[in-house]
Parts: sequence; C-alpha cells; structure tokens
Amino acid sequence: MPLLPRRPLAVIVIAQLFGTSLWFSINGVWFSLAAGLGLSEGDLGRLTLSVQAGFILGTLILATTGLADRFPASRIFAVASVLGALMNAGFILAAADPMPATGLRFLTGLCLAGIYPLGMKLVIGWTPTHAGAALAWLVGMLTLGTATPHLLRGLTLGLPWEWALLGASALTLIGGALVWRLGDGPHLPPTAGPIALRGGLEALRFPEFRAAAGGYFGHMWELYAVWMLVPLLVARELTRLGGGPALVPFLSWLIIGIGLVGCVIGGRLSRQRGSAWVAARALTISGALCLIYPLLAALGAPPLALIALLFIWGLTVIADSPQFSALASASAPPHRVGASLAIMNTIGFGLSIPAIWLTGQLWASQGPWVLLWLLPGPVLGLWALGRRPAAAGCG
Repeated sequence: MPLLPRRPLAVIVIAQLFGTSLWFSINGVWFSLAAGLGLSEGDLGRLTLSVQAGFILGTLILATTGLADRFPASRIFAVASVLGALMNAGFILAAADPMPATGLRFLTGLCLAGIYPLGMKLVIGWTPTHAGAALAWLVGMLTLGTATPHLLRGLTLGLPWEWALLGASALTLIGGALVWRLGDGPHLPPTAGPIALRGGLEALRFPEFRAAAGGYFGHMWELYAVWMLVPLLVARELTRLGGGPALVPFLSWLIIGIGLVGCVIGGRLSRQRGSAWVAARALTISGALCLIYPLLAALGAPPLALIALLFIWGLTVIADSPQFSALASASAPPHRVGASLAIMNTIGFGLSIPAIWLTGQLWASQGPWVLLWLLPGPVLGLWALGRRPAAAGCG
C-alpha cells in the first residue's frame, strides 16, 4: 500500500502546517516591512483584516455554492494552495502600494478558505473516530503554520524580508502537492446538487450545534487578535529588558507555536473527558488572561513574568478550537458537514474582524490595555457552551 494512504492524518496535518503559513506571512516580517515602508500598527491591522475578510468570503462561497460538499476536498485544497502561494508571493511586488497590497492579502485569505475548512473535512473523511483528537492535530498544525512566518523571519534575519514570504509560498505548494497525492477519505457521504445558504445554516436548528458554534464564536473574537498582538507584546517586554529586536520573531514563533502542544494535549484529554470539558477549561484560562495580563502589565510586573504568561496564553488560546470543531461536526447533519463547518467558520472569522480592528487601532494609545476588549468573547463563549444539552457528548 502506498505510504500516503497509510498515514493520512500525518499527510493532512503537515499539508495544513505548510498551507497555513500564508496566514500571518506579513505579520512575521512586520518590523522589517514597517521600517522599510514607514507603516504603522494600524496598517498591520488593515493587512490582517484583509486576510480575514478574504477567508470569510471564501468560506461563504463554499457554503452557499456547496463546493465544500460537491467536489473532492483534496482537489479544492490543492488548487487553493497553488493560488494562495501565488497571491502571497505577489505581495512582494505590491507591498509599497496600499490598494494592491491589501487586495493581494484579501485574495490570500480567499485561498485559505480552500485550505483550512477543507482540511477539517479531509480529517473527518479519513479518521471519523476520535474526531476531537484528530482535529486537535489539524488545528495544532494551523497554529504552527500561523507561527511559521515568525520562524522564517528569524532564520532570514540580515536578508531581505521577501525571502520569508517566498519560503511560505514554497511550503504551501508542497502542502498542496501532498494532499493532491493523498486524495479524499472514504467516510463522508457525497452530496450532489447545489446547496442554498439555508443548507449550511441547517445545523443551527440543533441545540448541540448552536452551543458548540456559540463557544467557537467567543473563542474567535479573542484568537486572531491575540496572535496579531503577540509580536507587539513581545517587543514591549524585550525593550523593558534592554534586549534587541532579533529575539522578537523567535519568541513570537514559540509563543504562538506552543499552541500545537495545547491542541495535542487537549485532543488526548478529549478522549477521556470529552471535547466540551476541554473546550470550557481552555477558554476559561485564555479568557482570564485577557483580564490578568493588562492588570499585571499596568502594575509593572517583571518582563519575564509577562513573557511566561504569554506562553500560557499561547498554549490555551487555541486548544479549544479543535474541540469546538469536533462538537460541531458531530452534531451537524451528516450530509451537510462541510457546509455547516464553512458557515461556522464564516461567522467566527467575521467576529474576529472587529476585535483585530479595535486592538490594532488602539494599541498605540492603550498598549496592553487593549486586551480588555477581547474579554467579552470568552465570557459569552462560555455562556453559550454552558447551554449545551447535558446528555450530549463528544470524544
């Protein structure tokens, strides 16, 4: 038997790691890019928002057209990888011009909609049992992929920032080729014919799905804003320590990337305690840090203590995500899994936009206090998850 079908989960998560390196490719080179072009934190927010907006439109297209369920997920993933790699590399030529630069980041996000949600469907199609543990690896690799641009920048310090972007595009092409070779799993029923928007919304009729989706929405209000702020928070503490900027990309990579460990630990715990148990505790810890971190920063806590808190935050802020996806996929109609997850992603990423905009715009005036704007997300997410029927369960 060929190697790829014998190790489908490994192939999918590696491809996810490579493909999602496009997501924060600009954030990874931000300080070099800002210094060279005279950009501000507001510009960082604008470019990050563009990716989110493109992703939202892409997931909405998948849901309303039924592409996520009508065509092979592996083919959509591979095509999106090629196009996303090209859009990401094209940013190099347009970086100095705000309009085309923003447009290319938007198109990159559009392509990512064919990578992340389709990766979830591929996991469910190949490994239908213990979905929480399998999706934990997938989302963990999304996390590591998000952090990868920071590592690429750290490894290319002294070289032009363009090298890090080209590295992310090259990784994405490799990921697309791997999934193309792997193909689709045998465990999802095919869906024929176009699917109206209500097809993707059909799952919201089920209380279990609504509870999982509500928790996911609160989680998404916090997640991407935190990831965007990590390099700024790290740079602040390194400046207080008297350190240079060379450590910022490496520390940012470690803080975001440690989310992979959180996802894997959460996945293992989900097999014993259930996905809802893991999701609730991870969201509680990360939500508490939205309050604790700015208070300690205002009180002048030692920089090393705050950096340690950032590692705890990086560990927990993403650990709930695969469990919300597992809960949602288990409670969605079997013939609408792809569309249901796409709609959930669309709404969740839509909620990330105001959080990113607020924190990006207010960072210069409020500093770490902007983290308080993220607290309502986890609070409301926990409230929604708490309304889940007591008899429901998912490992």
